[in-house]
Amino acid sequence: MAGRRNALKADVVIVGAGPAGGAAAICCARAGLKVVVLDRERSRRERPGETLHPGAEVLLGELGVLERVLRAGFLRHEGIWVRWDGPRRFVPYGYDAAGPWRGFQAWGAELDAILLNEARDLGARVLQLCRALDPIVSRSRVSGVESTTGRIEAGYVVDATGPRHWLARRLGLGIKRRSPRLIARFGYREGACPDRIGAPTITADERGWIWTAEVRPNLYNWTRLDLDGGPRDATFVPAELRGLSPRGRCRGADVTWRVVMRPAGPGFFVTGDAAAVLDPASSRGVLKALSSGMLAARAITGALSHGAGVAAARDYSGWINAQFDDDVAGLLALYGRLPKPPGWVARELYGPRAGEPFGL
Repeated sequence: MAGRRNALKADVVIVGAGPAGGAAAICCARAGLKVVVLDRERSRRERPGETLHPGAEVLLGELGVLERVLRAGFLRHEGIWVRWDGPRRFVPYGYDAAGPWRGFQAWGAELDAILLNEARDLGARVLQLCRALDPIVSRSRVSGVESTTGRIEAGYVVDATGPRHWLARRLGLGIKRRSPRLIARFGYREGACPDRIGAPTITADERGWIWTAEVRPNLYNWTRLDLDGGPRDATFVPAELRGLSPRGRCRGADVTWRVVMRPAGPGFFVTGDAAAVLDPASSRGVLKALSSGMLAARAITGALSHGAGVAAARDYSGWINAQFDDDVAGLLALYGRLPKPPGWVARELYGPRAGEPFGL
């Protein structure tokens, strides 16, 4: 009983402080809810796919952080160079009366900090170097988190921990896979590379694709995804970047296509990469993180105010799974245009087992 008396209490506890967690914290705090954010990292980890589509501006504006993002001085670009199933060509994002639409090369650590600082300014409490251990479940409802700093009781728990699927694995929510195991390898190189100044470039080959982009002045990110499942070259670096100095070591990220089958339920919502993962060619990872965090926060606010939790969880789960299915269809169509599509893509597109999951 003493542990319960001493528990920290909140309306919502958000586990994870990336884009999804930051967006959820901002929206919940702005609605007047008592918010606690658990941030296990002292500093943000680098991750592949740091390009933000221009559509992010709308979401960043709704979150109240667009001016901070603009002041951060992220590199901008008006489209992407593509060499896929034909000659290299520039694909612009589009334009309106105000001029060309521009994306951001958003440095992950800075973007996360901007979102988290806005949440703090709105009253959210951030517990840094604090790791979630287990969800608290009472009467078939998630009602808080046991953490490394103690027990936190809450009306709702939001899992924004990323692709390790902390809450889904603890609760046995089921994870559907739609691809074989895919590992995106990525790294950074420093120096001058005139061929890669400006817009990012994605280039397809017989095994998959390579993405290169200047993410900061004289700092270049490359990402390589092999789709054929063959042996991987641990020493790979894109030819145009080999003369530059490596920054840190090359890393890998599991980007197997997968979705949590029930990403919301009594007392919980799962957001961002914790809810669904696709490889970076989907190009909307950060947008999905922001939008899912915002949608989960609105659902929680409505549920706490009007008691419509069951319907909110059902609608949110349907949205996550529908978005995932749409993105899978788009990626399969894209990979079907490769010079030599891998067998599993061809089977998904044309075979009798098309659309069946790869396993749970």
